[in-house]
Amino acid sequence: MNISTAKFVKGIVKADELLEDGKPQIAIIGRSNVGKSSMINSLTKQKGLAITSSSPGRTQQINVFLINKSLYFLDLPGYGFAKASKQDRETIQKLIGWYLFESGVIQKMVILIIDANVGLTANDLEMIDMLEEEGKKIVIIANKVDRMKSSQLASVLKKIRDTVEVHPVIAYSSKDKTGVRELEKLVLG
Repeated sequence: MNISTAKFVKGIVKADELLEDGKPQIAIIGRSNVGKSSMINSLTKQKGLAITSSSPGRTQQINVFLINKSLYFLDLPGYGFAKASKQDRETIQKLIGWYLFESGVIQKMVILIIDANVGLTANDLEMIDMLEEEGKKIVIIANKVDRMKSSQLASVLKKIRDTVEVHPVIAYSSKDKTGVRELEKLVLG
């Protein structure tokens, strides 16, 4: 099975009936500028489906995409650094917290994207701890692996796997399509 259709449905910033329509939801989370939108585009094979930007903090709502007319990808704003006012950053953090931990929505899984070149940050580890406390199914995407030498990649992946232990870790590159098949199987399985 593969992704055959994908379309942007809407951006949400509060409770919405769409979240309660019974379709499975896959939340996509990570620090600002780790490649969440690029991953959605490469996974769905639609270059401009999710809007990408080199400017941190571009996504300021939860962008909802309907996949194969049967499940949703929810592209959450990035946590951590963003080019936004302190008030806007606080609003974004509240939105993330509300959706993941207070809304009552049960996600099929949460895909946590990290930049493999940076590794797990304190913010990533804090997010993993909070997701684990809530019993969420977590998949870690080590993104941007095309920027690393293969010898370096093996060491980085081992360190990430040793830290997150029970959660699957997928080496990923939107640019050269590394990990696309593996992630597609996980989200559609």
